[in-house]
Order: sequence, then C-alpha cells, then structure tokens
Amino acid sequence: MRIAVKIGTSTLTHPTGRLNIRLTGELCKTLADVKNAGHELILVSSGAIGMGVGKMSLGARPDDMPTKQAMAAVGQCELMYTYDKLFSEYSHTVAQILLTAEDFRNGVRYRNFINTIEKLIELGAIPIVNENDTVATEEVAVGDNDTLGALVATSTKADLLVVLSDIDGLYTADPHKDPAARLIPEVRELSDEILAAAGGSGSSLGTGGMATKLSAAKICMEAGVDMLIVNGQNPAVLYEIAAGKTVGTRFVGRKKA
Repeated sequence: MRIAVKIGTSTLTHPTGRLNIRLTGELCKTLADVKNAGHELILVSSGAIGMGVGKMSLGARPDDMPTKQAMAAVGQCELMYTYDKLFSEYSHTVAQILLTAEDFRNGVRYRNFINTIEKLIELGAIPIVNENDTVATEEVAVGDNDTLGALVATSTKADLLVVLSDIDGLYTADPHKDPAARLIPEVRELSDEILAAAGGSGSSLGTGGMATKLSAAKICMEAGVDMLIVNGQNPAVLYEIAAGKTVGTRFVGRKKA
C-alpha cells in the first residue's frame, strides 16, 4: 500500500515552536517500521516556519512575508536535519522535495515532480515534501499543507492520505467546547452539516484547521483516494491504519467504475 502521511506544525512542535522531540522520535520510528513491513511512504511535513520561529526565539508566527520566508529558511534546515538523523537510525534514507502551486500547474514541472517521487520510492527512499515557503508568495503558494498533502497523494496515486492532527477526527461540534460532540467515523459525502462542523484556523504557529482538512478531503474524495484524520499525538496509530483497522474519521474516495 502506498501511504501519504501529512503531519502539521501543531503536532510536530510544542506551543513554543520548538520541536517535540519525543513525539517526532516516535513518529519516525513508527514510519520506519511501517516501511519495513513493505508499505511505500510519502511524508508531507509542515513545521519549517514554526521551527524557525522557535529557533530564532521570535515567540509568535510573523505576519509579514519576508520574515515568514526567513523563518522557513532557518526552520527547513533543522526540520530535514532532524528527519535525516532519526530515519538514519533505522537505516532509511530521506529526500527533500519543496513545491509551490506552480509545480502542479506547469506540465513540465509536474512531470518532473512525479518522476522524482517515483524514482525515490523505487530506490527505497522516503520523500519528504513541504511547500517551498522561502519563495512562495500569494500567487504561487499552495497555501496550507493539508491541501498540499491532498495534491501529493492524488498526484502520486497513493492508496490513502493520513492526516496526523491534534484531534481524534471530525466531530459533530467542537469537542473542546461541546461535551456532547461525537466523533464521525466515516464520511461519504461532504454535506452542509459536515462542512458546518469545521471551524477556523488551528494553532498560532500553523496555518491549518478543520476547514482546510475538509478542503483536502474534497480533493481526495473526488480523485478516488481515501483520507483519514487521526490524532498524531500517538504515532502508533499508524500501525492500526496499516492493518486496516477503523480509527479517526475516514473520508471515502469515490471509486471509479
């Protein structure tokens, strides 16, 4: 099975922006083991700007584009260094791929991106994809890594996109505010009620939230790819997913006849 895994800033880092070392270590160990079991992996990882903010001790995500891009340049180095170090402990090689929206729109660049991903997987490497935030502006930015994860998963014909979040899945209401909120285990259609269950942006260091995850789910479902939202605070959930168990919220792709 080819599995694309997207992990967000709020899962990778502490509220300070500094890396959550324990969780990241467990995540890489679990992903390495899932790959050892024979699955193909593509990791879509946020965290560059957040980690740059933490490393430079800014205290909060910047609002202006030059500082965001500078923090991405600082943070992307630390992010890939960390992944390379952790995956190397389990004899796996990682490869960095940085994309903008133009790489999906331009036919030549799109084919080059797909060819690179396919060759890396063939060679046994783990592609790690992020938006190229150091050069992305409003005109060429994908915008958020939930959408990027969906575009990568559908473009590479992944069997499944797993979105590791800071919540167990999609609820009928905000579980932080409504104790009666119930987890929705499966979604086959993005109805008005489902869309109403989504809130706004997530953490102060990230750009995501449930609304962007539902947009990503729409991209996946229309392309016939299943998408899962699960709680990334327990990376071992990936074992259950690889075994086909029911966890989180599954958005069922529309399979073509």
